[in-house]
Amino acid sequence: MEHLELFFKSIFIDNMVFATFLGMCSYLAVSKKVTTAVGLGAAVIFVLAITVPLNWLLDQYILQPGALVWLGPEYADYDLSFLSFIMFIATIATMVQLVEIVVEKFSPSLYNSLGIFLPLIAVNCAILGGSLFMQSREIPTLGLALTYGVSSGIGWFLAILAIAAIREKIRYSNVPPALRGLGITFIITGLMAIGFMSFGGMLTGGEEETVVEDKTEQAIQIEKDKVDDKVKEIEKLSEAENTTALNE
Repeated sequence: MEHLELFFKSIFIDNMVFATFLGMCSYLAVSKKVTTAVGLGAAVIFVLAITVPLNWLLDQYILQPGALVWLGPEYADYDLSFLSFIMFIATIATMVQLVEIVVEKFSPSLYNSLGIFLPLIAVNCAILGGSLFMQSREIPTLGLALTYGVSSGIGWFLAILAIAAIREKIRYSNVPPALRGLGITFIITGLMAIGFMSFGGMLTGGEEETVVEDKTEQAIQIEKDKVDDKVKEIEKLSEAENTTALNE
C-alpha cells in the first residue's frame, strides 16, 4: 500500500513539472512532436529509475552523518553530507552517458531529433531534484526509492507527452499572433498544473476530514468543560450565600 500511495502521489500530486516546475527547459524545447517527447520521456524515466536508488545507497552508506560506521566505530563521527551534490551529479552524468550511447546505437533517428537535449539530461533539474527530494523526504527503503524514481519519471513523461500532443494539434488552431509559440504553451502548462492540483485530495482528503472532525470534537469538549466550570462556580456561590443567610 505504501508503494502504491507513493507511486500515485509522485505522478499526480507531486508531479515534477506541474507541482515543482522542474525540467522546464527540456519540457518546452522538446515538446513540439509527440515522437520526440516520448523518446526523451522514456530516457528520463530510465535515468530516474537508476539514479534515485543508487543515490539512496550513497546517501545511506556514505553521505549521511555517521553513515560510515559500517567501516568501523572510528568512522562514526564522519559527516560527508557536503559531498551530496557532487556525488549525485556524478551518478547522474554516468547514467546519462549510458543512455546516450544506447540511444545512439539503437535509434539514430531519435538521437538526432533529441540533439543537444539528450546529454543535457545530466543537468536537467528534474533528475537532480528526484535525488534531492528522496534525500529531504527521508525515504526509508531502497524499494521505495526505486518506486519514487520510476513514478517521478512517469509523471514527467506524462507531462511532456500531454503538452506535445496539445502543441501538435494547436498549430492548426486560430491562436492570436501574440500568443503563438511559447506564450500559449505557458498558458496551457499553467492550466494543466491547476488541473493536476485537483488530485491533491485523492490521497489526503480522508485524512483532512478526520483532522477536521477531531478538531470539532475537541472544541465541543472544551466548551462543555467551560460550561461545567461555570455551573460549579455558580453552585459554590449559591452554597456560600445560603450558608451566610443561615448564619445570620
